[in-house]
Amino acid sequence: MLMYYLYILHSETASRYFIGTSEDPKESLNFHNTNETHKYTGKYADWKTVALFECGDSKEEARKIEEFITKQKNKKLLMKLIDSSFTPTDKLEKLKRIVV
Repeated sequence: MLMYYLYILHSETASRYFIGTSEDPKESLNFHNTNETHKYTGKYADWKTVALFECGDSKEEARKIEEFITKQKNKKLLMKLIDSSFTPTDKLEKLKRIVV
């Protein structure tokens, strides 16, 4: 069964976070660190995975969760998701944390 993941990346140089979904988070991290044309992550090559979650086997559901988080524009929520002691609830309850 194919699994989709939600990942949160951080760049020290840019002091920025990036949220994405993927079937292969390691490949996505490599992409963000090497693809200079990506409009958000392309300027920096020091992205690190700071949080990783299983979203299930639906790409559509993973995208919905990603979109929900990014539309919140809420750094407190982002920091909670990064905090390993935080357990997602409500709209984020499908997320299952993976230790990175």
